[in-house]
Amino acid sequence: MAEALPPAWLDDLGEFLAIPSVSADPAHAPDVARAGEWVAARVRALGGEAELREDGRLVVGEIAGPPGAPVVLVYGHYDVQPPTPLELWESDPFGAEVRGEWLYARGVADDKGQLWVQLKAIEELLSAGPTPVTFRVVCDGEEETGGDAIIRFLTADDGPVDACVVLDGWMKTRNRPEFVVATRGLVALDVEVRTGDRDLHSGHYGGTALNAIHALAEALTALFPLNGRLPEPLRAGVTHPSDDEVEGWLELPPGADELARVGAVPLDDRADEDFYERVFVEPSLDVTGILGGKPGLRNTTLVSRASAGITIRVAPGQDPAVLATAAEQLLRDALPEGASLEIVSADLTPPAVLPRDTEVLALAQDAFEGVFGRRPLIVRVGGTLPITAALAARGIPTIMAGLALPDSHTHSPNERMLLETFPLGVAAARETYRAIGARAGASD
Repeated sequence: MAEALPPAWLDDLGEFLAIPSVSADPAHAPDVARAGEWVAARVRALGGEAELREDGRLVVGEIAGPPGAPVVLVYGHYDVQPPTPLELWESDPFGAEVRGEWLYARGVADDKGQLWVQLKAIEELLSAGPTPVTFRVVCDGEEETGGDAIIRFLTADDGPVDACVVLDGWMKTRNRPEFVVATRGLVALDVEVRTGDRDLHSGHYGGTALNAIHALAEALTALFPLNGRLPEPLRAGVTHPSDDEVEGWLELPPGADELARVGAVPLDDRADEDFYERVFVEPSLDVTGILGGKPGLRNTTLVSRASAGITIRVAPGQDPAVLATAAEQLLRDALPEGASLEIVSADLTPPAVLPRDTEVLALAQDAFEGVFGRRPLIVRVGGTLPITAALAARGIPTIMAGLALPDSHTHSPNERMLLETFPLGVAAARETYRAIGARAGASD
């Protein structure tokens, strides 16, 4: 219901969501910087210091606590996915609108709404008295494009960090939080195949000369899974899940339900049964786009150039550089003789395994359970968050939780968040900060 959020909260969040900070579109670079300044201004309004770096793609700020207080790194990202296709939206993507029990807008779930929750929790904590922790607010505006500003910052940073809190992603069941302890990495390849100097008239040369689209399609099939598993060269380094992890999957929605509720067609007859193993501990591959010829136009051309985008989700234990090399070799081996292949670009993000048995994680579980009424599950996720590997490399105790739902339409038209989630999320984050500060005080 609309009354689940105070009007002042809706107005404040709506102001943030109204900024079209689409990092994938260079025309919106000023808007990305404007969203970063919105975050920095909020930190300053809370009594801290903050500045924009990296041409507006990174915010670095601090709200000081008492001497000796634990330091909590607060992370979220303020860039968003493009809103296209616009015709599928039922309201203005950048005009926050309440419909039923949901708040709709681009970025409300991923990740502006969840970053706002953290900032609001800090505000509530400060309104009750001095903060028990020092907050280092470090957020970026290029997460959706795989930028590395946040990674470079954390790698070079030598400031103290006792814990990190990240709100990004989702929980699979309403009001049953999940804490993420491992993420998959990503290999993103752009490839181009050439089969001749120029396009040809298919009436004169069809059936005698190689077509680049055909050659590309033939090569791509060498990467595809068989019985739900990628070719062995792309599985190098895969590690088996522990028994307690597999047992924990039983508390998650059945794989068949997960596929059905998003309207997906199962890859094969074991996709539902193997769902969590495939998305948590196995690599996966997707062709994200193919370009060649004259799409949308009927023509009789024998195409000489074709390109494709390929992404591989890299499982914990795997090396993205090894997988990139293996994928290239599989493509070259399957390419028809005479065709040439070029790797136009390659972006690699490693997987990450975060510290699991930490006091910080236990404190956060208690705090979230006190708010949501259910103890958070400890899970892996199949997605990729660039900051995760940098946090893991530094061994920073991390609380990574998502407040959205699979029904939140992240990366899709009509992105939305349940209204009830905002006060619950604010309370859970606030109590987590408070517990970290109280525990440190008790141990002095």
